[in-house]
Amino acid sequence: MSRFSRIGFILAAAGSAIGLGNVWKFPYMTGQNGGGAFVAIFLLSVVFIGLTVFLAEMILGRTSEKNPVSTYESLAPHGGRYWKYAGFMILSGVLILSFYSVVVGWLIHYIFVSLSGLPSSVSEAQGVFGELVSESIFTQVFFHFLVIGYCGYILTQGVKQGIEKINMILMPLLFLIFIALLFYALSMDSFGKSLAFMFTPHWEKINANVVLMSVGQAFFTLSLGVGTIMTYSASLPKKGNFVSSALYVAFLDTLLAVVAGLVIFTFLFEFGSDPSGGPGLVFISLPVIFAQMGLVGQLISLLFFIALLFAGITSAISLAEPLLGYLIERRSWKRSKAVWAVMGVSYALGVLAILGGSKAYGESLKWGGKSIFDWLDFGSSALLMPLAGVALCIFVGFVLDKNRVYGMFGGYMPPFFFKIWLFCVRFVAPVAIFIILIQGLRG
Repeated sequence: MSRFSRIGFILAAAGSAIGLGNVWKFPYMTGQNGGGAFVAIFLLSVVFIGLTVFLAEMILGRTSEKNPVSTYESLAPHGGRYWKYAGFMILSGVLILSFYSVVVGWLIHYIFVSLSGLPSSVSEAQGVFGELVSESIFTQVFFHFLVIGYCGYILTQGVKQGIEKINMILMPLLFLIFIALLFYALSMDSFGKSLAFMFTPHWEKINANVVLMSVGQAFFTLSLGVGTIMTYSASLPKKGNFVSSALYVAFLDTLLAVVAGLVIFTFLFEFGSDPSGGPGLVFISLPVIFAQMGLVGQLISLLFFIALLFAGITSAISLAEPLLGYLIERRSWKRSKAVWAVMGVSYALGVLAILGGSKAYGESLKWGGKSIFDWLDFGSSALLMPLAGVALCIFVGFVLDKNRVYGMFGGYMPPFFFKIWLFCVRFVAPVAIFIILIQGLRG
């Protein structure tokens, strides 16, 4: 069995966790919801909910050394007749990959936009993005093909030569780019304002909905509920403090989100833009700001979208690996056959999502007021992932014997912290995730 090195696991898990949400979603959520107050609640959510579920996935994968379906079967009392269905969280990864790779394809397009000429006004930027999404079907399909093809190639190389190797290259480069951007931001007059905005709490803006969003961000940002962490943990070295590895992953994930926020807000404040600009921040607001910075801005734009591309690729490959493990272990498929079958399904769904967002076919491909892109997002993020998170917490917290669970930690967690963690697994995390599930279904 091919195994990660310890640093390889940390970077691969961090690569899975550090995706577009860190750079795209976290900054605008912070901007809309009280700055430092939102950051404080988010950090608490990462510790008591995100890390709790992360460690639960890790101990199951590390103990069983199997795919998620087989993990539940082998660890559940009396053969896990029904618990195996909790392992089919692996299907959500394919759904996410199908539309996530489309968005990663947009990043490739914006790399070319950075080289050829950035939009100089908000209306022009809206036009560039709108044309890409609603009219440039071939461009999207082609870049989607490149992303799926490249991810498929990496995955055919296996855990050690594929997933670990690419993360050992791309993750350090990702951090180097953002550190370089941070140093440039430090030279701007607006950096102090950005720092104050990120860390000065405005508690008057906090309400139940904001708390729920921070909890959701903490859950989704660590790549939980798709089986990735469980699958990666199955390939961990048998010896080594995996609890500290989890802490490193959470730290790197949070660090990148905060650094990205500081960089983005510095650029926004420097040119008088709105820090709560919503999801269009990356594809509309920032390109205009980069254009105002001249040649330096063009270079920064290029580095920025390359960094996002790296984050997107490392997350994309992690989404497919859980289902690949199931097909290889349980269905005896060769790795190459499993990879291209999964990539083929993801590509086909992604093409449908592209067509569903286009002006030519969008209306005919809508159902229930949602596009195919929206349904893929809803089915995975609002339904399957939270269900998987709740099931995981119930399984580890109540189905498995407490002493057995403690033994899974192999002495790497002191008894006092284990009691706190177990309480969070049993009550804090599942209740919070269940509320996210209800909110998602209502929304």
